[in-house]
Amino acid sequence: MTDKENLLRCIRFETPDHIPVSFQINPACWQHYDQEALKDLMESHRLLFPHYQRLAGKVTPAFLPNARADRPYTDPWGCVWMTADDGITGAVHGHPLPDWERFAQYRAPDPETSDGTYPIDWKEIAAGVREARAAGEVVWGGLPHGHTFLRLQDIRGYVNLLMDMADDHPNLPKLIGMVEEFNYRFVTKWMQLEPDVFGYAEDLGMQVGPMLSPAQFRKYIKPVYQRLMKPARDRGCIVQMHSDGDIRSLADDMIDAGVEVVNLQDLVNGIDWIAQRFAGKVCVQLDIDRQSVTRFGAPAEIDALIREEVEKLSTSRGGLMLIFGMYPGLPLENARALMDAMERYSVLHA
Repeated sequence: MTDKENLLRCIRFETPDHIPVSFQINPACWQHYDQEALKDLMESHRLLFPHYQRLAGKVTPAFLPNARADRPYTDPWGCVWMTADDGITGAVHGHPLPDWERFAQYRAPDPETSDGTYPIDWKEIAAGVREARAAGEVVWGGLPHGHTFLRLQDIRGYVNLLMDMADDHPNLPKLIGMVEEFNYRFVTKWMQLEPDVFGYAEDLGMQVGPMLSPAQFRKYIKPVYQRLMKPARDRGCIVQMHSDGDIRSLADDMIDAGVEVVNLQDLVNGIDWIAQRFAGKVCVQLDIDRQSVTRFGAPAEIDALIREEVEKLSTSRGGLMLIFGMYPGLPLENARALMDAMERYSVLHA
């Protein structure tokens, strides 16, 4: 069974060979760790890094435009991003519509040349799709992270946006419509390339609870999600959604909107809650803890965490994927423990 067949069978509950696992090393890590030690870890974990080829010399990763230290980046919507550490995606510090006075002159970017966050080249994207398909890999497409709710927040500012929702401001539906139209054109452009999976990444949760009320989500955001996901669903493309934070009060509406693979954080939502709500019913792409056990725990505690998650969330039919994002601050011995556990328990099914 190929990796592509295994992943698709996992999502569809069609009895994969093993749990798909992914370990992503943030580019900033190459500046904060001994590079040869990172290379050793990658080289010794072939399930997680099957295509890794060790090269001599220093790794110099390319940083995205909004992940360059002390170099403000203005995206195509006019939002100004800043970060203090190369490789770590910045936050928006400059909002193009802090008030509504300039709204009449405000314009959306062109989806022919931008995804809303970065400039893009559709010919390069199409070439990448052809290469992935020729190599027998899963073709992943997706809107940029923060495509709707976070985009509105970046444009208006968080407090302003929530006040707009609370006040039913007459301009808010117009702005939402502008963002939706841009995203819809982007999605339909991607659908012409026939991806296997299409992602709708958008952080909606805080440490406790969501960033907007369930009522606000249902009124302003869910209908947009449904319309944006429809082209993918109509083509039989798998719909995946990522959200950081506590999204328990929004989960039912997210699934109802069309999400087939939910990528959510483990401990902030609770392993038992995730098991009760999703196990065996909706495919879970589990985002493994980066706040407590993996950062401050012992290797044995990390091993126990991964085993517990697999035992409670996996089934013999599939429905569980594991993903971890490594950022500066994680002890290297804990990174090794995570890699070991993810590979060890990827073959364990409940």
